[in-house]
Amino acid sequence: MLNPFIDLLAELIHLYMLCVIAWTVVVTLISFKIINAYQPVVQRVMYALNRLCEPALRPIQKILPDLGGIDISPIILLLLLNFVRSALYTYFYSYPHL
Repeated sequence: MLNPFIDLLAELIHLYMLCVIAWTVVVTLISFKIINAYQPVVQRVMYALNRLCEPALRPIQKILPDLGGIDISPIILLLLLNFVRSALYTYFYSYPHL
């Protein structure tokens, strides 16, 4: 039996993963000076993405050692989110409940 709340939660996790990917792409494009960080549209997009992604990335960045300017916290966050989404499906859909 399918649970719509689990599906909704899994989709929200998936959307958040897309936000983290978009944040990573925009930050990379800004750091390589491909897009101008001073344009109003870019500033608004970065503000929104920072407000969405930084609260989840900050604790991971505190735990990670200094890697010389390489930030792998988005990769770790994506792995954790994918694990949680897979765990939801595995727990609620694979095992028979009594």
